[in-house]
Amino acid sequence: MSSTVFDSFLFRDMFGTLAMREIFSDTAYVQRIIDTETALARAQAKVGIIPAEAADDITAKAGLDGLDLERLRTETEIVGYPVLPIVKQVAEQCGDAGRYLHWGATTQDIMDTAVMLQCKQGVALLQDQLDRVRHALRQLADEHAATVTAGRTHLQHALPVTFGYRCAVWLSALDRHAERLEQARGRALMVQFGGAAGTLASLGPGPEGLETRAVLAAELGLRDPEITWHVARDGLVELVTLFAAIGGSLGKIAWDVMMMCSSEFGELAEPFVSGRGASSTMPQKRNPISSELMFAAAKLLRDKSSTVLDAMMQDFERATGPWHLEWAAVPEAFLLLSSSLHQAEFMLSGLEVNVDRMRRNTHITGGLIVAEAVMMDLAPVLGRQRAHDVVYDACRTAIETGTTLEAELRTHAELVDQLGAERISELCDPARYLGSAIAMTRSVVGTI
Repeated sequence: MSSTVFDSFLFRDMFGTLAMREIFSDTAYVQRIIDTETALARAQAKVGIIPAEAADDITAKAGLDGLDLERLRTETEIVGYPVLPIVKQVAEQCGDAGRYLHWGATTQDIMDTAVMLQCKQGVALLQDQLDRVRHALRQLADEHAATVTAGRTHLQHALPVTFGYRCAVWLSALDRHAERLEQARGRALMVQFGGAAGTLASLGPGPEGLETRAVLAAELGLRDPEITWHVARDGLVELVTLFAAIGGSLGKIAWDVMMMCSSEFGELAEPFVSGRGASSTMPQKRNPISSELMFAAAKLLRDKSSTVLDAMMQDFERATGPWHLEWAAVPEAFLLLSSSLHQAEFMLSGLEVNVDRMRRNTHITGGLIVAEAVMMDLAPVLGRQRAHDVVYDACRTAIETGTTLEAELRTHAELVDQLGAERISELCDPARYLGSAIAMTRSVVGTI
C-alpha cells in the first residue's frame, strides 16, 4: 500500500524516476549495509586485525538473499536502527567467521557509509541526467542564437534579446552546477568509521584504526576523511542544498517556459504527446505538465534543503534525534532532482519554438521596445537627459494615440534633422539592437 507521491503507482514517476528509486530502495540500502560490513572485514584483514580466512568467509557467505526480511523489519522497529538486526542475521550466515563481523564499528558508521554508497550511485545518475539536459539546452541556444524575441523585465517589454540568449542564460547556470556537482562528489562522499564516540578506541591506540578506515575507503571508492563526521553533517548538506539550487535553476526554466506557453504569449509549446496536459472539461487545453512538475520539484527541494540544514545542529559526539531527519530528506531530494531533470530533458529536447509568434510579440508595443536604442543614438548630440526626455515624450504620445514609435519619431522635425529618416527606421528595428546577445550566446554554447 502506497501513501506518498514517492511510492504511489499514480504519481511516483512524476516525483522520481525508476532508476533513482532502485538506488534508494529498501533492498538496495540493505545490500549497501552488507557491502559495508564485508568491505570492513576485508580492510581489517589487510591491516591484520581479523584473520584473512574470516574476511573471506564473510565476503563469500554474507548476502541479501539469505535474510529473513520480515524478521529484519520487526527487529528494526524494535531496535530503532537496521544494523544490529542485519548483523545478527549475517553473522548466522557466516558461521564461526561471524564473530568477526562489525568489528570495532558502530551502527552509525555502517548506516552513514551505506548512505554514502547510495549517494555515490545517485550522484553519478544525476550527473548523467544533467549532462543530457545541458546538451538539449546547448542545441536550443545554438539554433536560436539570432531568433529575436522580447526581453522582459518586471513582466513588461524591456529590450530585444534572442531566444538563444535566454536559453544560454539557463544553460550557463546548469554548466556551473555541473562543476559544483563534480566538486561536491569528490568532497562530500566520505566513508564513515569512528566507532562508538568517533575515536576508534575499540581498535586500540596504534595506527590500526586509521589504517582500517583508509583501506575501507579505498575498498568502497569513497574519500577517507580527516576525522570522524558523526556530528559534522556538512557533506550531506552540501549535496542536498546543491540539489535545491539545481532544482531552483530548473524551476526558473520551467517558469519562463510556462509563461511563454500561455495563450497570450504563444511562443513555446511543450512536446506533443496525445492526451498529455489535457483537461477533463476543456478539449482545447494543452497544459505545460513537465514545467509544472519541475516547478513543484523546485519548491519541494527547498524544503529538503531546509530539513538537512536543521539536522546539522547535533549534540556533542553523537546526535539525539536530528540524524533521523536525513533518513527522510536525503532519498527524497535525490528522487525529486532526478524527476525534475527527467522532465527537463523531455521538455527541452522536443520544445516547439514559434519563431513567427516571437517576432510578432516583439512588435506588439509598436516599437517601444527599442526606445533605448533611439535615446542612446541621440545622446551624443542632445545630451543623455535631453535625449531621454524627447524619446520619453514620443513613447507617451505613441501609447496614447496608438501609433508606432517610428511614426511618432518621424513627426519630430528635430529628430529627423539630427538622425535622418533612414536612421530612425534602422533604430526601430529590434534585430539591430541586440548588443552582445549573440556573442554571449556563442560563448556559452561553445562547440557542439
